[in-house]
Amino acid sequence: MAGLGSDAQLFEDNFRVHKLSDKKYDRVDRIYATSEDKSTEITLDINNELFPCKDGDELHMVLATSLHYDGSKDDERGWRDVAKTGASESTLADQFDYVCYGKIYKFEDGEDGQTIKAYISFGGLLMSLVGPYKKLTPLRVEYVYLLVRRR
Repeated sequence: MAGLGSDAQLFEDNFRVHKLSDKKYDRVDRIYATSEDKSTEITLDINNELFPCKDGDELHMVLATSLHYDGSKDDERGWRDVAKTGASESTLADQFDYVCYGKIYKFEDGEDGQTIKAYISFGGLLMSLVGPYKKLTPLRVEYVYLLVRRR
């Protein structure tokens, strides 16, 4: 992992988009991407007005429980509130172009017995993450931030 230095990070990897699904909704694309080491696959619904993607895009993705570098839990203020108030507090979100908040809600064992599939919902935008147990061990049913930027 590239390591952004946050204690709150659960997962981090680089992906290449290899497919976009046929459009079903005006502002949502479903992207399919594979990690650089080919061990992890994601399917992600993404708001194409906020973060347009195309086949071949290289993305850096992080799942984290907090946006604070020290891993402390977020208080009642959301990450947007920090930015609006002009506070000098720096967060993980400052380094990314697309940030969502959602819940890891389900896991399934892979057919090969070596992989696991995690399901995450970001207010109706869905993500599935399939990879080796070793890489996805930190994930559990909880609320997380998805942070994405282009490489």
